[in-house]
Amino acid sequence: MSHYIATIDWTLTAPPEDFLKGRYSRAHTVAFDGGVTIPGSPSPSVVPVPWSDPSAVDPEEMLVAALSNCHMLTFLHKAREVGFVVASYRDEARGVMRKTPEGRIAVTRVTLRPLIVFSGAAPDAAALEALHHAAHEDCFIANSVTTEVVVETP
Repeated sequence: MSHYIATIDWTLTAPPEDFLKGRYSRAHTVAFDGGVTIPGSPSPSVVPVPWSDPSAVDPEEMLVAALSNCHMLTFLHKAREVGFVVASYRDEARGVMRKTPEGRIAVTRVTLRPLIVFSGAAPDAAALEALHHAAHEDCFIANSVTTEVVVETP
């Protein structure tokens, strides 16, 4: 069994009466167990500026990034197992947040758009699709969410 730690740190900088009125900064830090700390904030589309920080990473972006990152790492492993050498991999993943049929707001769909360059032999379209399917099936993060994850290849 593996364990993962993320430490979220936020401190009130506004007067208590502003907190009660919702007029306070939600900017915070997210520290990971490997030593990296990033600025965090809600998306300005959820909490308007100045109570959010558009330059910080929001939870929805972290979810999209986690799905994309896990898919890439699993894809690299699957490609290696069948003898393909990946020279580069770039994905501009996009998430969509909307109301669910139950009326809750959720990231309901994440579309991965990987652009992959192979060194040497490259898989044909069917083999590439099979690699993406295998990567999706084995991705720990995709297996952890109910969000629809779609892979669009060029």
